[in-house]
Amino acid sequence: MLSILFSAVCAVVMVGQPTMKYELPRIAKSANERVIRHDNFTMSYNIDRLTPTYVAWCLTPQMVNGKAKRTDFFNGDPSIEAKYRVVHADYYGSRYDRGHMCPAADNRNSTKAMEQCFYMTNMCPQNHALNAGGWNDLEVQCRSWARNYGKIYICAGPIYDNKSSMRRIGTRRNIRIAVPDRFYKVVLMVEAKTTKAIGFIYPNAAANRDMRYYAVSVDEVERITGIDFFYQLDDASEKRVEAECKPAAWGI
Repeated sequence: MLSILFSAVCAVVMVGQPTMKYELPRIAKSANERVIRHDNFTMSYNIDRLTPTYVAWCLTPQMVNGKAKRTDFFNGDPSIEAKYRVVHADYYGSRYDRGHMCPAADNRNSTKAMEQCFYMTNMCPQNHALNAGGWNDLEVQCRSWARNYGKIYICAGPIYDNKSSMRRIGTRRNIRIAVPDRFYKVVLMVEAKTTKAIGFIYPNAAANRDMRYYAVSVDEVERITGIDFFYQLDDASEKRVEAECKPAAWGI
Protein backbone atom coordinates (compact mmCIF):
# COMPACT_ATOMS: atom_id res chain seq x y z
CA MET A 1 0.00 0.00 0.00
CA LEU A 2 1.45 3.30 -0.97
CA SER A 3 2.23 5.68 1.85
CA ILE A 4 2.49 8.88 -0.18
CA LEU A 5 -0.47 11.17 -0.64
CA PHE A 6 -2.45 11.19 -3.84
CA SER A 7 -4.99 13.57 -5.28
CA ALA A 8 -7.56 13.24 -8.02
CA VAL A 9 -6.45 14.10 -11.51
CA CYS A 10 -7.93 17.10 -13.27
CA ALA A 11 -10.00 17.66 -16.39
CA VAL A 12 -12.73 15.05 -15.83
CA VAL A 13 -14.74 14.31 -18.97
CA MET A 14 -18.20 12.94 -18.21
CA VAL A 15 -19.67 10.47 -20.70
CA GLY A 16 -22.67 9.16 -18.79
CA GLN A 17 -21.25 6.48 -16.54
CA PRO A 18 -22.56 5.75 -13.03
CA THR A 19 -20.20 6.18 -10.10
CA MET A 20 -18.01 3.15 -9.56
CA LYS A 21 -15.96 2.14 -6.55
CA TYR A 22 -13.19 -0.37 -6.04
CA GLU A 23 -11.78 -0.46 -9.57
CA LEU A 24 -10.94 3.25 -9.61
CA PRO A 25 -7.37 4.01 -8.49
CA ARG A 26 -5.74 7.22 -7.34
CA ILE A 27 -2.83 8.73 -9.20
CA ALA A 28 -0.63 11.74 -8.66
CA LYS A 29 -2.08 15.00 -9.92
CA SER A 30 -0.84 15.95 -13.38
CA ALA A 31 -1.88 18.45 -16.03
CA ASN A 32 -1.19 15.75 -18.62
CA GLU A 33 -4.01 13.51 -17.42
CA ARG A 34 -7.57 13.53 -18.75
CA VAL A 35 -10.12 11.39 -16.89
CA ILE A 36 -12.73 9.95 -19.25
CA ARG A 37 -15.78 7.98 -18.16
CA HIS A 38 -17.48 5.78 -20.71
CA ASP A 39 -20.40 3.42 -20.17
CA ASN A 40 -18.41 0.40 -18.97
CA PHE A 41 -15.01 1.78 -18.04
CA THR A 42 -13.12 4.79 -16.75
CA MET A 43 -9.64 5.84 -17.80
CA SER A 44 -7.02 8.45 -17.17
CA TYR A 45 -5.57 9.35 -20.54
CA ASN A 46 -2.09 10.85 -20.73
CA ILE A 47 -1.87 13.54 -23.42
CA ASP A 48 1.93 13.43 -23.50
CA ARG A 49 2.26 9.69 -24.04
CA LEU A 50 -1.09 9.45 -25.90
CA THR A 51 -1.92 6.24 -24.07
CA PRO A 52 -4.04 5.61 -20.98
CA THR A 53 -2.32 5.67 -17.59
CA TYR A 54 -5.03 3.31 -16.40
CA VAL A 55 -8.31 1.84 -17.61
CA ALA A 56 -10.61 0.58 -14.86
CA TRP A 57 -13.86 -1.35 -14.93
CA CYS A 58 -16.13 -3.58 -12.87
CA LEU A 59 -16.65 -6.78 -14.84
CA THR A 60 -19.93 -8.65 -14.46
CA PRO A 61 -21.48 -11.73 -16.10
CA GLN A 62 -23.88 -9.43 -17.97
CA MET A 63 -20.95 -7.67 -19.65
CA VAL A 64 -19.34 -11.00 -20.57
CA ASN A 65 -22.44 -12.89 -21.69
CA GLY A 66 -24.15 -10.13 -23.69
CA LYS A 67 -24.99 -10.31 -27.39
CA ALA A 68 -23.30 -7.16 -28.72
CA LYS A 69 -20.98 -8.04 -31.59
CA ARG A 70 -17.37 -6.98 -31.87
CA THR A 71 -17.10 -4.00 -34.22
CA ASP A 72 -13.36 -3.86 -35.04
CA PHE A 73 -13.94 -0.20 -35.89
CA PHE A 74 -11.07 1.68 -34.26
CA ASN A 75 -11.89 5.35 -33.95
CA GLY A 76 -10.67 8.55 -32.33
CA ASP A 77 -12.24 9.33 -28.96
CA PRO A 78 -14.51 12.40 -29.28
CA SER A 79 -13.96 13.06 -25.56
CA ILE A 80 -10.38 14.17 -26.25
CA GLU A 81 -9.33 17.46 -27.84
CA ALA A 82 -8.54 17.05 -31.53
CA LYS A 83 -4.85 17.91 -31.09
CA TYR A 84 -4.43 14.88 -28.78
CA ARG A 85 -6.78 12.54 -30.61
CA VAL A 86 -5.13 9.38 -31.90
CA VAL A 87 -6.79 7.67 -34.88
CA HIS A 88 -6.36 4.15 -36.20
CA ALA A 89 -4.03 5.25 -39.01
CA ASP A 90 -1.47 6.51 -36.50
CA TYR A 91 -0.44 2.88 -35.94
CA TYR A 92 0.15 2.16 -39.63
CA GLY A 93 3.57 0.67 -40.32
CA SER A 94 4.48 0.47 -36.63
CA ARG A 95 4.30 -3.33 -36.41
CA TYR A 96 2.38 -2.93 -33.15
CA ASP A 97 -1.19 -4.01 -32.52
CA ARG A 98 -3.78 -1.60 -31.27
CA GLY A 99 -3.92 -3.37 -27.93
CA HIS A 100 -7.11 -2.99 -25.90
CA MET A 101 -6.72 -2.30 -22.19
CA CYS A 102 -10.42 -2.95 -21.57
CA PRO A 103 -11.05 -5.80 -24.03
CA ALA A 104 -13.90 -5.97 -26.51
CA ALA A 105 -15.22 -9.22 -25.06
CA ASP A 106 -15.77 -7.44 -21.72
CA ASN A 107 -18.25 -5.08 -23.39
CA ARG A 108 -20.84 -7.40 -24.89
CA ASN A 109 -23.68 -5.95 -22.83
CA SER A 110 -24.37 -3.07 -25.24
CA THR A 111 -23.55 -1.91 -28.74
CA LYS A 112 -22.59 1.53 -27.44
CA ALA A 113 -20.15 0.08 -24.90
CA MET A 114 -18.64 -2.09 -27.61
CA GLU A 115 -18.13 0.95 -29.83
CA GLN A 116 -16.55 2.91 -26.98
CA CYS A 117 -14.03 0.19 -26.19
CA PHE A 118 -12.66 0.63 -29.74
CA TYR A 119 -11.83 4.29 -29.11
CA MET A 120 -8.09 4.79 -29.49
CA THR A 121 -7.84 6.15 -25.94
CA ASN A 122 -8.36 2.53 -24.83
CA MET A 123 -5.39 1.33 -26.90
CA CYS A 124 -1.65 0.97 -26.41
CA PRO A 125 0.99 -0.14 -28.92
CA GLN A 126 1.24 -3.83 -28.09
CA ASN A 127 3.41 -6.61 -29.42
CA HIS A 128 1.21 -8.90 -31.53
CA ALA A 129 2.46 -12.09 -29.88
CA LEU A 130 1.51 -10.69 -26.47
CA ASN A 131 -1.83 -9.33 -27.64
CA ALA A 132 -2.83 -12.65 -29.19
CA GLY A 133 -1.10 -14.78 -26.57
CA GLY A 134 -0.46 -14.25 -22.87
CA TRP A 135 -2.40 -11.00 -22.53
CA ASN A 136 -5.41 -12.54 -24.25
CA ASP A 137 -5.16 -15.56 -21.96
CA LEU A 138 -5.35 -13.26 -18.95
CA GLU A 139 -8.40 -11.50 -20.41
CA VAL A 140 -10.13 -14.85 -20.90
CA GLN A 141 -9.28 -15.83 -17.32
CA CYS A 142 -10.77 -12.58 -15.99
CA ARG A 143 -14.03 -13.29 -17.78
CA SER A 144 -14.09 -16.74 -16.20
CA TRP A 145 -13.61 -15.16 -12.77
CA ALA A 146 -16.44 -12.69 -13.44
CA ARG A 147 -18.76 -15.57 -14.27
CA ASN A 148 -17.70 -17.55 -11.21
CA TYR A 149 -17.62 -14.72 -8.66
CA GLY A 150 -20.43 -12.56 -10.05
CA LYS A 151 -18.30 -9.41 -10.11
CA ILE A 152 -14.62 -8.49 -10.20
CA TYR A 153 -12.82 -5.15 -10.27
CA ILE A 154 -10.04 -4.65 -12.83
CA CYS A 155 -7.51 -1.93 -13.56
CA ALA A 156 -4.97 -2.22 -16.38
CA GLY A 157 -2.48 -0.08 -18.22
CA PRO A 158 1.02 0.42 -19.59
CA ILE A 159 4.36 0.63 -17.80
CA TYR A 160 7.16 2.88 -19.04
CA ASP A 161 10.49 1.90 -17.50
CA ASN A 162 12.41 4.87 -18.87
CA LYS A 163 10.14 7.89 -19.15
CA SER A 164 12.95 10.11 -20.42
CA SER A 165 13.59 8.05 -23.56
CA MET A 166 10.39 6.34 -24.64
CA ARG A 167 10.11 4.85 -28.10
CA ARG A 168 7.39 6.58 -30.13
CA ILE A 169 5.29 5.61 -33.13
CA GLY A 170 2.93 7.62 -35.30
CA THR A 171 2.38 8.84 -38.83
CA ARG A 172 1.79 12.49 -37.90
CA ARG A 173 4.44 14.82 -36.54
CA ASN A 174 2.24 16.10 -33.71
CA ILE A 175 0.91 12.63 -32.76
CA ARG A 176 3.73 10.49 -31.40
CA ILE A 177 2.49 7.57 -29.33
CA ALA A 178 4.71 6.15 -26.59
CA VAL A 179 5.40 2.40 -26.74
CA PRO A 180 5.09 0.69 -23.34
CA ASP A 181 7.85 -1.54 -22.00
CA ARG A 182 5.42 -3.62 -19.98
CA PHE A 183 1.75 -3.87 -19.02
CA TYR A 184 0.05 -4.34 -15.66
CA LYS A 185 -3.33 -5.64 -14.59
CA VAL A 186 -4.72 -5.83 -11.06
CA VAL A 187 -7.86 -7.75 -10.10
CA LEU A 188 -9.98 -7.57 -6.95
CA MET A 189 -12.81 -9.78 -5.76
CA VAL A 190 -14.89 -8.57 -2.81
CA GLU A 191 -17.25 -10.77 -0.82
CA ALA A 192 -18.49 -10.63 2.76
CA LYS A 193 -16.21 -13.45 3.89
CA THR A 194 -13.57 -13.44 1.15
CA THR A 195 -11.75 -10.49 -0.32
CA LYS A 196 -8.70 -11.15 -2.46
CA ALA A 197 -6.54 -9.39 -5.02
CA ILE A 198 -3.80 -10.29 -7.46
CA GLY A 199 -1.59 -8.43 -9.90
CA PHE A 200 0.11 -9.30 -13.19
CA ILE A 201 2.97 -7.73 -15.11
CA TYR A 202 3.69 -8.76 -18.70
CA PRO A 203 6.52 -7.63 -20.97
CA ASN A 204 5.56 -5.94 -24.23
CA ALA A 205 6.86 -9.01 -26.03
CA ALA A 206 5.90 -12.63 -26.51
CA ALA A 207 4.90 -14.01 -23.09
CA ASN A 208 4.52 -17.76 -23.38
CA ARG A 209 5.12 -18.88 -19.82
CA ASP A 210 2.43 -20.05 -17.43
CA MET A 211 0.21 -17.22 -16.19
CA ARG A 212 1.50 -17.74 -12.67
CA TYR A 213 4.96 -16.63 -13.81
CA TYR A 214 3.61 -13.12 -14.43
CA ALA A 215 1.60 -12.93 -11.20
CA VAL A 216 2.75 -10.43 -8.58
CA SER A 217 1.26 -8.71 -5.55
CA VAL A 218 -0.74 -5.53 -6.00
CA ASP A 219 1.85 -3.87 -3.77
CA GLU A 220 4.47 -4.67 -6.40
CA VAL A 221 2.37 -3.12 -9.18
CA GLU A 222 1.90 -0.03 -7.01
CA ARG A 223 5.64 0.19 -6.40
CA ILE A 224 6.39 0.10 -10.13
CA THR A 225 3.57 2.34 -11.37
CA GLY A 226 3.12 4.77 -8.48
CA ILE A 227 -0.64 4.16 -8.65
CA ASP A 228 -2.74 3.57 -5.52
CA PHE A 229 -5.16 0.70 -6.17
CA PHE A 230 -8.18 -0.43 -4.14
CA TYR A 231 -7.83 2.40 -1.63
CA GLN A 232 -11.59 2.24 -0.99
CA LEU A 233 -11.12 -0.95 1.04
CA ASP A 234 -10.77 -0.61 4.78
CA ASP A 235 -7.11 -0.24 5.76
CA ALA A 236 -6.71 -3.74 7.20
CA SER A 237 -8.22 -5.45 4.15
CA GLU A 238 -6.24 -3.30 1.73
CA LYS A 239 -2.97 -4.02 3.48
CA ARG A 240 -3.64 -7.76 3.54
CA VAL A 241 -4.89 -8.35 0.00
CA GLU A 242 -2.36 -6.06 -1.67
CA ALA A 243 0.56 -7.85 -0.01
CA GLU A 244 -0.56 -11.28 -1.18
CA CYS A 245 0.26 -13.08 -4.40
CA LYS A 246 -1.58 -16.40 -4.27
CA PRO A 247 -2.41 -17.69 -7.75
CA ALA A 248 -3.79 -20.93 -6.28
CA ALA A 249 -6.47 -18.93 -4.45
CA TRP A 250 -7.65 -17.81 -7.90
CA GLY A 251 -7.60 -21.31 -9.34
CA ILE A 252 -4.54 -20.80 -11.53
